[in-house]
Amino acid sequence: MAAGEGRRLWPLTERWPKPILPIDGRAVIATLLRELKAAGCEPVTVVTGHLAERVERLLGDGSGFGLELRYARQLRPDGSADAVSCGLAANAGPPLVVTTADTVFRRGDLARFAAAFGAAGKPGAVAVRRSPAGAPVEVEDGLVRGIGGDAAGPFAHAAVWGLGPEVVPYLDGLGGPPFELAEAYERAISAGLEISAVEVGPTRDLTDPLDLVDENFPYLKDVIE
Repeated sequence: MAAGEGRRLWPLTERWPKPILPIDGRAVIATLLRELKAAGCEPVTVVTGHLAERVERLLGDGSGFGLELRYARQLRPDGSADAVSCGLAANAGPPLVVTTADTVFRRGDLARFAAAFGAAGKPGAVAVRRSPAGAPVEVEDGLVRGIGGDAAGPFAHAAVWGLGPEVVPYLDGLGGPPFELAEAYERAISAGLEISAVEVGPTRDLTDPLDLVDENFPYLKDVIE
């Protein structure tokens, strides 16, 4: 999902889409694609929107990453569930691993998530991390019991979803816009579907302009020295 406007990073994202801004001197989405390749997740469908041409020009046909790459356009910033629906309309077929394109994960975590999602045999999965920040996720016996709202416990959502065909119908009829994946998964859980919780390590994200300095300073220091 690479369609967002990244408004908290303005004015940077007025000119540059958030997914191509760097962490450790490398475009975040480039790091993500390499991790998806290592995880065996392909073909990859990139949903673009804000400044779509810049993202698509950087990634090309995916051959630079050893991936089969496809694109779908989200014409309006209507949320994460709508972005997934755009990908499905462009022939992305479940089961899917769905990620945001502006987060760097600990190396190997996407591969572990994909493997755990496949091995569990559940309709869906949610990546969680131990953090006081972010949308809370309530976990019990390895299953997600709630996302956001009154969810309790030490876990927060970690921006990766496993989406099987059983969850797809819950993308329709959401409140909004925006139409969000968290609500779709909440509806699926309320209907009795079992959604696995898969713990991953710390993640890195660019939330405000200062993060761009913080996340690249160690890299720049090494280069300068």
